[in-house]
Amino acid sequence: MKKKILVIDDSALMRRVICDIINADDRFEVADIAHDGVEGLKLILQKQYDAIVLDVYMPRMTGLELLRELQKSNLSFNILVASTTTKEGARETLLALEYGALDFIQKPENIADTKSTAFKDHFLMLLDVVSNANFKADKEKSAHTYTKTEVIPQRKVINEKKGIFRATQRAGGYANKVVAIAASTGGPKALQQVIPRIQKDIKAPILLVQHMPRGFTRSLAERLNELSEVFVKEAENGDILRAGYVYVAPGGKHMKVIMKDGEAVIQCTDEPTREGVKPCANYMFESLAESKFDEIICVVLTGMGGDGTAGIVNLALQKRVRVVAQDEQTCAVYGMPKSIFAAGLVDTVVPIELVADEIIKSVGVR
Repeated sequence: MKKKILVIDDSALMRRVICDIINADDRFEVADIAHDGVEGLKLILQKQYDAIVLDVYMPRMTGLELLRELQKSNLSFNILVASTTTKEGARETLLALEYGALDFIQKPENIADTKSTAFKDHFLMLLDVVSNANFKADKEKSAHTYTKTEVIPQRKVINEKKGIFRATQRAGGYANKVVAIAASTGGPKALQQVIPRIQKDIKAPILLVQHMPRGFTRSLAERLNELSEVFVKEAENGDILRAGYVYVAPGGKHMKVIMKDGEAVIQCTDEPTREGVKPCANYMFESLAESKFDEIICVVLTGMGGDGTAGIVNLALQKRVRVVAQDEQTCAVYGMPKSIFAAGLVDTVVPIELVADEIIKSVGVR
């Protein structure tokens, strides 16, 4: 049975383009269209849809206003936002994700580009992910009481000689540490339950790879910085890693750590995509193998695919690692944490609201 999609957009041309792409795919069909948020909200409250494609800028009721109405009513739906590439558009896209949208698609600046195979394939891939996502994660999480973290009893030993990946070995004995976080679909909202809960006097720098295109990661960093005690910035070439700072990999580039004059320094590169993404968490994890850090706290959050798994495997051959994974119940998409768990690399599985606690316990505060 085809999945039913609601398209909400005030542009007749964009509605036609989106509807044509959806209806041409055997997995989906456009069940309804709405010309603005008022019409869209009425349909959402009356019918059931597998996913909703939502424009941000519309008359009468914008996409953000619609999302706020759903949020106030404690209603969750699988929503893909259509956004612009302007600075204001990036900012509003981040707010849309904060208000409950699961992911976003960039509208091409040239309408002719919407007919390209690349745009169609990317749009359909995102629609498939969003329509299958666990949109009930927030409700299920709030209904479930977690009393302690779940520690995996049997942890794979990658390097017996170095003692890496021993179930009995916990972080705490090594003074020089760094935290490295990977996230994808559902990540921006999940990160708001992690980064703002970390104290400013944490004893380690934090590296963050969130799968996002160019132009959006700066807005992500700025929003997280507004909400947090730690200082959050979009990473730049030459940034020296400092405790209490969060460095967000810039969209459209890979982020690595290199050693320069005895300091761990950020290097942003324009190498090809890996795992189909750029930035890629695997690059970040692997680069830490040659760093000055004695131990790396690897955190894998919600997201599709398996980015991060290969990087942590390679990193663990040379460094002590501790791996924390977000649990399935609170993931919007249980892909990346599932991959790292299936590889037998996880020390601890926790719901998203306890991830910050695990980070703090692993590295300490000043």
